[in-house]
Amino acid sequence: MDIQLLAFASVSDVLGTRQLTMSLPTGTSIQQLKSRLEQDHPDLRPMWEGLAVAVNGELASDEVSLKDGDEVALLPPVSGGAGPERLVEEPLSASNVLDRVRGPGSGAVVVFFGDVRDNFGGRPVQSITYSAYRLMAHDRLARIEAELEEEFECSSVAIVHRLGHLEVGESSVIIGVSAPHREMAYTASRRALERLKAEVPIWKKEHYADGEESWREEEALAAPSGG
Repeated sequence: MDIQLLAFASVSDVLGTRQLTMSLPTGTSIQQLKSRLEQDHPDLRPMWEGLAVAVNGELASDEVSLKDGDEVALLPPVSGGAGPERLVEEPLSASNVLDRVRGPGSGAVVVFFGDVRDNFGGRPVQSITYSAYRLMAHDRLARIEAELEEEFECSSVAIVHRLGHLEVGESSVIIGVSAPHREMAYTASRRALERLKAEVPIWKKEHYADGEESWREEEALAAPSGG
């Protein structure tokens, strides 16, 4: 069977890559995968105690058996105070995002707001609850920012997503992009939203006026109501 292995931060440095495909015997456990990785990367051995392992976006113990096509992520701890906040539970601040992206080399700054709207598919929406797999979501947001900065030669990209219960009109996400020229900034902002929806493990439950609720999982991992 084949699995996709994802490595983040210090783990990717040890492996020398962020992603690789591994062929393993059917039914290989997480513990057996660790042993296999240690054979080629002995520096991983002292790191296991501080790492979380996720299978298809959920934390998994060493006893879990893998299946063909599984995505296995090796996740170092997220340092809460060592970098910008990307997942918050309080109302979003545009000024904080602007502070992160503005600079002397920026000829254009684009800020996108994704707001909770009052309807979906003809049904009145009262509110939305957002939840996330925080470790993976934080790392994927950071990766999207870094890769877009490189791809579009942007000065800076910042993405902040709100979690928890949001009322109609509140912002669920703010994306800020600065670049030397406006076309770069517009394009990178649009791409950031597309990748956020497709790659980041954030989910939303819509609460309708008739009292019913529905998870919007069929669209993508993350789907802000605005835009």
